[in-house]
Amino acid sequence: MAVTIATDQDFDQLLKNNNRVVVKYFADWCGACKMFSPKYKRVSNEDEMVNVLFLEVNAEHNELARKAGGVDNLPFLASFKNGMLVEGSAASKEEYLRKLIDLTN
Repeated sequence: MAVTIATDQDFDQLLKNNNRVVVKYFADWCGACKMFSPKYKRVSNEDEMVNVLFLEVNAEHNELARKAGGVDNLPFLASFKNGMLVEGSAASKEEYLRKLIDLTN
């Protein structure tokens, strides 16, 4: 499944309409965010991820979505289940991303 860019305007609705959501928060200036992006996209395209919505949120321009994830540093990964935050942390490791996905099961 492709990665969806989310904004403050559609973030809550995307969470409500999807049971399993993983979010990558980034900023345009963040080098680690850019380096992690290909891994994030690759994982999102795996066949077993068909029921998980992968979002990207520019943390600098979307304050409400940033607060919903508890973002305190970048890059930041967060998982949501049934619209509720399950876990989040400043990270750019594929292993942590997979742990977040497992938490949405």
